[in-house]
Amino acid sequence: MPSPPLVPDFELIDDAHLYKMTLGDAALEREVLLLFTAQAASLMALLASWPADAAALAHTLKGSARAIGAFAVAEAAAGLEDALRRGEDAAEPLAVLEAAVDHARAAIDDRFNPTRPGF
Repeated sequence: MPSPPLVPDFELIDDAHLYKMTLGDAALEREVLLLFTAQAASLMALLASWPADAAALAHTLKGSARAIGAFAVAEAAAGLEDALRRGEDAAEPLAVLEAAVDHARAAIDDRFNPTRPGF
């Protein structure tokens, strides 16, 4: 089976990938998405303090994001991880990751708490 693309077109969460990963179980989908939002918030808070294990934390977030189909978050986490492992200034990759996580978390929140007009 081929790997999914790192960044899908226009989707913050790749629904087809998420469906496959949760075997179509809506309750499991909800659980993993809510777990991801909590984990992402925790990891981003840790990353903001630039801990010694920041590259490992970015790697963890990358894997979690890929598991739920948040490929833009995964790509941004990979960028941060790579910059950290190369010893480069990682301020910009961290900002990119923060934005990607914020967008994914908003999409997940909208999925379960639709408050925008038209829902």
